[in-house]
Amino acid sequence: MADDLGHRVTRHAVVIGGSLAGLLAARVLAEHAERVTVVERDRLPEGPEARAGVPQGRHLHVLIEGGQQALDELLPGVLDELSALGAPKVGAPSDIVQWQNGKWFRRTPATTHHYTGPRPQLEWLVRQRVLADPRIELVEGTETVGLVGDSSRVRGVRLRERGAGAGKEPRTLTADLVVDASGRSTRSADWLAGIGAEAPHEETLDTGLAYSTRVYRVPVADPDTDAVGCYIVPNPAQTYGGVVLPLGDGHHLVTLSGLRGEEPPTEEGAFEEYAKRLPHPMITDWLARAEPVSPVYGFRRTANIRRRYDRPGRRPAGFLATGDALCAFNPIYGQGMAVAALSAVALRRALADTRRTPTTRAVQRALLDASRQAWDISAGADKKMPGAIGDAVRPGPADRVVGWYLGRVVERAAGDPAVGAPFRAAMTLTAPLTSLFAPSVARAVLFGPVPETPSDPPTRRDA
Repeated sequence: MADDLGHRVTRHAVVIGGSLAGLLAARVLAEHAERVTVVERDRLPEGPEARAGVPQGRHLHVLIEGGQQALDELLPGVLDELSALGAPKVGAPSDIVQWQNGKWFRRTPATTHHYTGPRPQLEWLVRQRVLADPRIELVEGTETVGLVGDSSRVRGVRLRERGAGAGKEPRTLTADLVVDASGRSTRSADWLAGIGAEAPHEETLDTGLAYSTRVYRVPVADPDTDAVGCYIVPNPAQTYGGVVLPLGDGHHLVTLSGLRGEEPPTEEGAFEEYAKRLPHPMITDWLARAEPVSPVYGFRRTANIRRRYDRPGRRPAGFLATGDALCAFNPIYGQGMAVAALSAVALRRALADTRRTPTTRAVQRALLDASRQAWDISAGADKKMPGAIGDAVRPGPADRVVGWYLGRVVERAAGDPAVGAPFRAAMTLTAPLTSLFAPSVARAVLFGPVPETPSDPPTRRDA
């Protein structure tokens, strides 16, 4: 792999963070570097278990179709392995009872599918596949405390065994390339300042959304429905959300959400009581039939944060950011794992591009571009939520017109498969947002009537 300071061969790459984004980046870098070291602050579990370094790990995770395609490109056959582990594959809209903007969605044949198994299951599977490569080494229980180099170039990282205390002198691990995949809590601003470089500007948009999650088991399936889950989508007029999705092995994950000042509780009895705030008793009724099998876990850090490494600044060659360390989304939109995989594909393509030298700046732009559509979806929706704060809240010149059009898209997606299919393709990152403006879609959105939708929760799929 060439760099922008003399076209030297990369002998050693270091990836900070052993979560999905870091593992998949390491998988790509091993195609170009002689060796890759993944530095992870946690001690990783032997099996598919939750760990402290993934605070969302016990909460709802879906692998949307754009992420599935990217993951299978990086690790061929991994989706078959995921299915073999029992991860449910849920079709939309056929398998889900969904309420959004005051409408029940018709349960027409699925045009997309989500994997809804536990996050630790997928991460464990990816970890097994990636670390089987002898060129990739994992260093566990180790914190990155700084960078080595100067404002023109990074030449490694400074590491300290986790728990060793500030009094212990860090050790240096030299590298030709350092990739920050340490997540939304990255300390990259401090690391860059430590070598005389500038941190990127951070764009933020925070609705104050919080959610709580609990795992349930349903002893007997409901004979009155063939749905495997349900979803009440919040919006500016109705800010409470709820979702029930299968985890596999007869277990379901239930997540309830609310905005700042109306956060869902983590106390057991209060969790079920909070569900009564939803605009329909569908989830409350489901909970009455279910048996809780876990504590209630809360999560509050849901701001959208984008670090603009693509903008000018005094930043070193040989340092890249990916995953949530580059662009973190409100997790309620289910994009994070998909963007981790899409970013790794973008990294692969940028490094393999024979038309131009893969400079640090060019590769970083490619990584940002891989996250752009997810950002536009997440931040675009969150701008409209009451109480949203941050420097990315202010609408741009075209936001009002685009927002009006997309509102009509959502209104028709509930009942018109010709609009619903491209809408889901864009939301699951398998088609660009511009596909929603294709002539056939635009005609239905601009001139077609609002289609009829079910008046009650559709318990059966459309014939």
